[in-house]
Amino acid sequence: MTEHTRDTRNDQNARKARGTRNARDTERNGNAGRTRGTGGHGSGTHDVVVVGGGAAGLSAALVLGRARRRTLVVDAGEPRNAPSSHMQGYLSRDGMAPAEFLAVGREEIARYGVELVRDRVTDVTRDGDFTVVLGAGRTVRARRLVVATGLQDELPAVPGVAERFGRDVLHCPFCHGWEVRDEPFGVLAAGPASVHQALMVSQWSKDVTLFLHTVAEEELSGQDLRRLAAAGVDVVPGEVAELLVEDDRLTGVRLADGSVHARSVLYVAPRPVPRTDLLERLGAAMDETPFGTYPVVDPTGLTTVPGVWAAGNAIGFAEQVVHATSGGYRAAAAIVGDLLMADLDAAVTG
Repeated sequence: MTEHTRDTRNDQNARKARGTRNARDTERNGNAGRTRGTGGHGSGTHDVVVVGGGAAGLSAALVLGRARRRTLVVDAGEPRNAPSSHMQGYLSRDGMAPAEFLAVGREEIARYGVELVRDRVTDVTRDGDFTVVLGAGRTVRARRLVVATGLQDELPAVPGVAERFGRDVLHCPFCHGWEVRDEPFGVLAAGPASVHQALMVSQWSKDVTLFLHTVAEEELSGQDLRRLAAAGVDVVPGEVAELLVEDDRLTGVRLADGSVHARSVLYVAPRPVPRTDLLERLGAAMDETPFGTYPVVDPTGLTTVPGVWAAGNAIGFAEQVVHATSGGYRAAAAIVGDLLMADLDAAVTG
């Protein structure tokens, strides 16, 4: 037998052994999740229901499953980064497709007996535990909740923007700037704060044009204009009428006066619309920000409603995938400790 053949067989045996262990662990962990940690609650009660199956929700579910807590993930299938073909800046996952990232996450939580259903939570009420109503008609009980419902990006109503979003119409240079570096950039102003966006993207290209669109020139401060000039950003007044596309590529921006400016990338500033209906229904305190209304949370994501945590873009518009994953982990770790102490206290008091 050759050394290569021996190595191949050894690798196959090792993979088979790992597969057997994984299957055994999955069965053991799954059964444990169904029988442990109910703290005297009904057998039909989940320890945790995670609302949202994106990065934050799956990360929380992974930690909870590994902690042998009976967990249900309800995934409506509406991740914020769905329009993007890749995600960047996540160490060891740089360039990975968002859909692939989520598929791997779903496989991982399944190893630990976590249940995932494709559905939408339509209502939540609290009477000690939580009653969670799903769109398909199923009702489940949970001792704790993680709300990781994310947000929706409301795009400017300019023809072509929605169709190209996530491709050559972008909103985050940290997400996509490297991939389009040194190309001719446009920035579609949504307000005076768009000056900041134009200045930021100038780090990835020295050919940047700020289209003021519906912003009047006098709305820009003297400091704004000096910084734009120092960064080499051209400022073009006038409303943008449409984007020009040839061979499935952005080629330019047409203004309402008919003038055309050749651009191959356009940055926009979507209006973030947080999906916080469930949190508001539960009475969570909310904080008004220039970028939407978000729940007040502590460092672990605990809201002002006892037993309810939030993570990911449900708590802030700037939560990248790596931040959302970390937030889900922190929330889950806090819940594991919270449930343990509640069970121990219940056992002490009888």
